[in-house]
Amino acid sequence: MSSEALVSKPIIGINCDFKAADRRKPGFAYLASGYFQSILSAGGIPVVVPPMDDPESIARVLDHVEGFMMIGGGDLDPRNDGFMLHSSVRPMDPVRETSDRLLVAEIAERRIPLLAIGAGMQLLNIQQGGNLFLHIKEDLPAAVPHLDPHDPNHRHTLEVESDSLVGRVFGDGEIRVSSRHHMAIDEVAPGFRVTARCPDGVIEAIESEMMDWFAVGTQFHPECAAASALDVRIFEEFIEGICAAKAQEAENLRLVA
Repeated sequence: MSSEALVSKPIIGINCDFKAADRRKPGFAYLASGYFQSILSAGGIPVVVPPMDDPESIARVLDHVEGFMMIGGGDLDPRNDGFMLHSSVRPMDPVRETSDRLLVAEIAERRIPLLAIGAGMQLLNIQQGGNLFLHIKEDLPAAVPHLDPHDPNHRHTLEVESDSLVGRVFGDGEIRVSSRHHMAIDEVAPGFRVTARCPDGVIEAIESEMMDWFAVGTQFHPECAAASALDVRIFEEFIEGICAAKAQEAENLRLVA
């Protein structure tokens, strides 16, 4: 394999949101620009994947990506996991949730490198066997605010584990990240560990401990307009990790040959 192939930009799939048609407007899929711009800036090639409910089509798409990013958005419907619908839950469109669940299941099966943000991290945790608090204000009444309806750029402090991807990104010192969620991880899925929390204990990042799967989830939003230069490093670490894996795979093939 040529040196040019080793440093080629990885193709990163990105799911997107969906709004159903009504009497005045057609249905449409959409994606906040911060997501694909962050992948571009980090050295990846973003490919937006619209919602699909066909596992075969999703499998074909995943044949052609080297990593995937699951974006944030509305709430996951707890009824899909056997829980009652809490009054605070505002479910994302079921078209998107159906597609997202198929995507994460196939990504996990194939061990495709994954960066999951917001609702994406929550779904990753659920799909792998964890669960969620449905409303922080009720489940963790001593917690600081994690959502401000009047300030989409609301931020709070973060405590990180140094021996982790988020630890490499943020280092020591006071850290503040963009927060806009009312649900949060309760039990962490097997195979993952917590690598960042808000000082109130709310989980803000998880990372895979599985040797064969590079997967990272952040509850906070490193792609948003209020993101700092440090936040953006999360995308760079993700792309660099994929490129390093590609280079190692190519070297292993060379040695075998």
